[in-house]
Amino acid sequence: MKVEFAPLNIPLARRLQTAAVLQWVLSFLLLAQVCIGIIVILIIHNYWFLYVPYMTWLYFDWRTPEQGGRRSNWVRSWTVWRYFKDYFPIHLIKTWDLDPSHNYIFGFHPHGVLVAGAFGNFCTNYSDFEQLFPGFTAYLHVLPFWFRCPLFREYLMSSGPVSVSKKSVSHVLSKEGGGNISVIVLGGAEESLDAHPGKFTLFIRQRKGFVKIALTHGASLVPVFSFGENELFKQVNNPEGSWLRTVQERLQKIMGFALPLFHARGIFQYNFGLMPYRKPIHTVAAYATAREAAHSPSEVNTTRQHRNEGRLLAV
Repeated sequence: MKVEFAPLNIPLARRLQTAAVLQWVLSFLLLAQVCIGIIVILIIHNYWFLYVPYMTWLYFDWRTPEQGGRRSNWVRSWTVWRYFKDYFPIHLIKTWDLDPSHNYIFGFHPHGVLVAGAFGNFCTNYSDFEQLFPGFTAYLHVLPFWFRCPLFREYLMSSGPVSVSKKSVSHVLSKEGGGNISVIVLGGAEESLDAHPGKFTLFIRQRKGFVKIALTHGASLVPVFSFGENELFKQVNNPEGSWLRTVQERLQKIMGFALPLFHARGIFQYNFGLMPYRKPIHTVAAYATAREAAHSPSEVNTTRQHRNEGRLLAV
């Protein structure tokens, strides 16, 4: 197979975009293990004055991912995230204005391999989220497993993600005054195993818990679809019933997260590697019903006031 190398005269901006995505991929794949290794080394060499205070603080801070997290506007504003967004690029599109006095659940599909669209749109300050949804705060819910990794959990929370546990979602949706959005990747780990280019297999029938939580807290449901998410990587063929799929599903049940065997392009060549392809991602948030679309926003808001609390709105 002939290797297609990247030309030497690539603009500096594109090289910085590649570097930004590379650090994101490596952080996703390796940073948690590195952080655990650091703690182990500190314990082995008995640097108690470092790990004992941290472990003590960690004990009291354990529930923070279920209580809104601890985001850092400084981290979310790192220039690296602007280059990350421009690499694909990532676009956020809305079809209707949302009422900031209400809370919402964004049901995000598809999961893809690494959920680049959800991270780029809701975990950085370089997306169009603040312009499109003024007065709202988005909370991307991820697997609780990631918050059990010491040190890594602090870095993860700084970008805004919180746990996807029932307590965490309820905490966001129970905040008074509205303006809070729980972004839930509904398909989860199972859906990532079916993330193949040109194909959309969504896991939704088995997911009913988020509907119950929405009813409980009177939150509205907003379907969100990220076009291009499945085009970023190729996966080793793993159809239902194959030995590879069986192993992946068993590991997923044991560990709580899936292990898709993916590949795409490299850093300096386009044939093979772990870098995602430069494919545009268009994340569309659709909300209004056909009846609402025929009225002005003021008429819609008046109509909403007469609806029973907890009624679910979706397209």
